[in-house]
Amino acid sequence: MTEKLDIENWNRKEHFFFFKDFEEPFFGVTFNVDITGAYRYCKQESISLFIYYLYASLKTANNIPEFKYRIKDNEVLVYDRVSASSTIDREDGTFGFSYINYEEDFVSFRKNAQSEIDRVRSTRELIPSESGDSVIHFSAIPWVQFTSLSHARSFRFKDSVPKISFGRIFEKENKKWMPVSVHVHHALMDGYHVGRFVRQFQQELN
Repeated sequence: MTEKLDIENWNRKEHFFFFKDFEEPFFGVTFNVDITGAYRYCKQESISLFIYYLYASLKTANNIPEFKYRIKDNEVLVYDRVSASSTIDREDGTFGFSYINYEEDFVSFRKNAQSEIDRVRSTRELIPSESGDSVIHFSAIPWVQFTSLSHARSFRFKDSVPKISFGRIFEKENKKWMPVSVHVHHALMDGYHVGRFVRQFQQELN
């Protein structure tokens, strides 16, 4: 379900029109999250840590309206919820794109996510059967403790979908940390909204 945002009465109207036609309208930030508690919990309960933090990040994004805004034909559509289109690694070193529907109930989300991961790993397909703008683009790079990140993009295609990436977990001061990168369209949100995501994501992981 979607509805159109009333741009004329939006407090970011001028920001929207200023940034929407930039050749590169995305900006990104990289930060570390304390994943100690989530890591311990997942080990104890035999839960995939990837599925756990993917769920936590989706739950966070769905609680921040701006992460559900998308640009379509110079209008802003507001989705009632967004799901995940995430890269899934394969044993041969390649990956495939997945579509994982967001469920508020973690047990249901975990079951659906694992089923989709198994499906992607059993094929050589790259593109998921379902996608669109009602997603967030996720990727995991568990081999790299990155401190910055950029994305491959085709500027011929209009894109306003947020992109969130997770890096290699590392230890510091007896805690486990994970680098996270968030790239968003500046016509739809600012650093303030990304800051909200950072704080709420950490709370979910706690």
